[in-house]
Amino acid sequence: MLYHLLYPLRDFFFAFNVFQYISFRAVGAAITALFISFLLGPRVIKMLTRLQVGETIRDSGPESHQMKEGTPTMGGALIILAIVLPTLLWAKIGDIHIQILLLATVWMGMIGFFDDYLKVVKKYPDGLIARYKMAGQIILGLVIGYLVTTYPTVSELRTVISVPFIANGHVDIGWLYIPLIILVITGTSNAVNLTDGLDGLSTGLVAIATLVFGAIAYASGRFDYSDYLNILYLPGTGELFIFCMALIGASIGFLWYNANPAKIFMGDTGSLSMGAALGTLAVLLKKEILLIIIGGVFVAESLSVIIQVGYFKYTKRKYGEGRKFFKMAPLHHHFELSGWHENHVVVRFWIIGIMCALLSLTTFKIQ
Repeated sequence: MLYHLLYPLRDFFFAFNVFQYISFRAVGAAITALFISFLLGPRVIKMLTRLQVGETIRDSGPESHQMKEGTPTMGGALIILAIVLPTLLWAKIGDIHIQILLLATVWMGMIGFFDDYLKVVKKYPDGLIARYKMAGQIILGLVIGYLVTTYPTVSELRTVISVPFIANGHVDIGWLYIPLIILVITGTSNAVNLTDGLDGLSTGLVAIATLVFGAIAYASGRFDYSDYLNILYLPGTGELFIFCMALIGASIGFLWYNANPAKIFMGDTGSLSMGAALGTLAVLLKKEILLIIIGGVFVAESLSVIIQVGYFKYTKRKYGEGRKFFKMAPLHHHFELSGWHENHVVVRFWIIGIMCALLSLTTFKIQ
């Protein structure tokens, strides 16, 4: 919005020329997101506390989590606000990439909000029925798949994906691309949701992964950088850097209140929307496969649940009694029950997330 309002005034006052620079607007978006989080955070916490919108802790969870009962939840609404407003303020709002990202973030935020509302306010233990949530994710994937393949910046890349560790590694997968988009968006939103079980865990990991996507977006949108790094040149994706910085600012701002001991939880409102944003970034930047490395911790958390459920069913069928592969799934609870303090789990998972981020960046010059 500011770009459209102020950049045309550069002919009257040269200082407005700075609005043409993506880096300037990205920093502005990050600072704005932080300001919104710091300004509205205490008010949102007080409002949720007054409305008694508190987290319900399952009896099956770690015993140490019982003291978190009643902590205000649905704080993801603050995160979404701190993402959307700075993006609208600093990005080119007519850019198709920005529009798709905002659609994904708000869409899954609404589904998450409805899920939280049913669990916390209406006291439905399971919240939104799983198949309805899945339907919402699939519909979002179909819509994004249609937009990406119908309005591509470069038509010959509409169904192309990048393959890391391979020279000139990109392949056109044709009609399989839309099912892949659905898989990526659904899987990522659910993975972030599963990871959101400890104070600050998923918030910090999202910020780390988004920083990588921000760097990729900036490089992919410039021919000189993309050519040097041997990655696909995707005109217009530079604007995604602004969204990424807004998401990072919103994550760090929320972490101020979400760090242990958390004063507020993001709930499904935040985890599903942030996960959908990460998945959509991977799609728009043609880094669907690289997402597995960038979000390595999210992948491990999801796999731990799949292994736990699969092993339990297998042993029950074979021995007549189900057995656990992990002490508890997702994976972060396994380490908690192994004696790790919650803060140790969070910080160590962040460190692993940083290692995955660095590893993903090394793939550029290797290919």
